[in-house]
Amino acid sequence: MDAFTYYNPTRIEFGREKENNIGSMIAEQGITRLLLVYGTGSIKKNGLYERIISSLKNAGITYEELDGVVSNPLLSRVHDGIDRVKSHDLQAVLGVGGGSVVDSAKAIAAGALYEGDVWDFFIQKASITEALPVYAVMTLAATASEMNGNSVVMNDATKQKYSISSVLVNPKISVINPELMMSVTPEYLAYSAADIIAHTIEVYFTATVHPHFQSRLVESIIKTVIETTEILLKDPLNYDARAEFAWASTQALNGLTNSGTGGGNFPNHMIEHALSALFNIAHGAGLSIVIPAWMKWYQGQNPAQFERFAKEVFGLGTANEGIAALESWFSSIGTPVTLAEADIPTERIAEIADNAHGLAVLWGMGTQYSSQTIATILKNA
Repeated sequence: MDAFTYYNPTRIEFGREKENNIGSMIAEQGITRLLLVYGTGSIKKNGLYERIISSLKNAGITYEELDGVVSNPLLSRVHDGIDRVKSHDLQAVLGVGGGSVVDSAKAIAAGALYEGDVWDFFIQKASITEALPVYAVMTLAATASEMNGNSVVMNDATKQKYSISSVLVNPKISVINPELMMSVTPEYLAYSAADIIAHTIEVYFTATVHPHFQSRLVESIIKTVIETTEILLKDPLNYDARAEFAWASTQALNGLTNSGTGGGNFPNHMIEHALSALFNIAHGAGLSIVIPAWMKWYQGQNPAQFERFAKEVFGLGTANEGIAALESWFSSIGTPVTLAEADIPTERIAEIADNAHGLAVLWGMGTQYSSQTIATILKNA
């Protein structure tokens, strides 16, 4: 096991009706003015918006609003949020929604205290040294943005989907009420499942050091996601399954599963970011296409771990059987596993690969993942 530092400053409030107290939770930390960030209107249809506003008002917190955050969050909307924070001298950012909303809130929180363009952080031109406090109320389990310092945003001008990572934008408090997630469509449940699995298996397969305990954590999360997804597709209102799915999602990318590992990276996310940047495909849908294609290409570089995956997750004997089982499971829950299923023409593979290679270079993987290599992987899909 490699040496590591594990620090996660996020306070999780998990359970029914916890969102009704978000105002008092934030007020206890001395916040009186904030920016409320949310998506395209679903929280107004289901009554969550009114409950959040009531909680803020009862706690004496004034607010400005930024709505219209979409599933592949846009840099232009982040810029709008930063302008709103600065013009109204706001003290914090509250995201109410899924990962895209909370990712936008984090980028706004970092950009509001920076004199340059917040995109500088995403292209590693500058480092985050300070940020406004971030708070979150989750309506979708997928990204673990509620308990990490990651934020992914797409530059709508350049079609680059890049990320930042800093403990300074970890939410101070995140509310996870599984009841708020019961209206998630079967399609987005499937996409979320693929996203959660991707968060765990990236380092599981690529790390040069991966302790058995960490492998068992990953396998437990994956098996929990598979089990609860199948329950929820039949019974969307099953609270216990929804709760376990949500908590597995949080654990998949809050730093715990990667502690003590070494040498791992995130090639599936690197490639998928190009898919969703160029074709606006749902992130999880893009991952379910990329993951099996990448696994077929990469398995020979870590055969023992691929055999372990097949055995521990699916009870099978060989790497190829494990890959086929995961690909088959993705198909069974309704998330795509080929480019054709997502209406992505193979004629665009070279363009996708070039876009992805730009991120590979930024993430220090440019030599291993040339444009040609990425194209080869995509041809498996």
